[in-house]
Amino acid sequence: MNPDVSETTFRFGLERVRQVRAHDEDRAKEELAAGIAARLRGEALLRAAQERLADAHTLGRGGTALPASGAVLVARQAWTERVERSRVDAEHAVSAADAEVAARREALAAAGRRREVLDRLRERKLAEHRLAGARAEGAALDEMALGMHLRAARSVA
Repeated sequence: MNPDVSETTFRFGLERVRQVRAHDEDRAKEELAAGIAARLRGEALLRAAQERLADAHTLGRGGTALPASGAVLVARQAWTERVERSRVDAEHAVSAADAEVAARREALAAAGRRREVLDRLRERKLAEHRLAGARAEGAALDEMALGMHLRAARSVA
């Protein structure tokens, strides 16, 4: 057998680059997961703000049996407005989180494509390496068979 090709191990020259790109893809997955978690937290804050606002509106409509003074009504109105602002802020936070998640999804897709290109190149080079090894092995076997045939022919003659 020809040790130059068939017994050599496959070495992909861009393996380090492929590993870096795989690492980049893993990091993009982690960032996407963090973005999704932040969005879920924002949704929880929005739900809580909506519940507080509903409570404020109920209280503002006379949810208590006690008559309210002017100062109490003004305080309720101010509190309702603060709760409404916190709900609007929570909506903005969820919208921003949605945009961030979309951007992180795109970054993950791009990182996956970059890694996949090198994976396909690596597989193609590995197939070429195996084919070259098979050819070298076939040539070595052919050479051995020819040598055996010539020795047999000489010993008969």
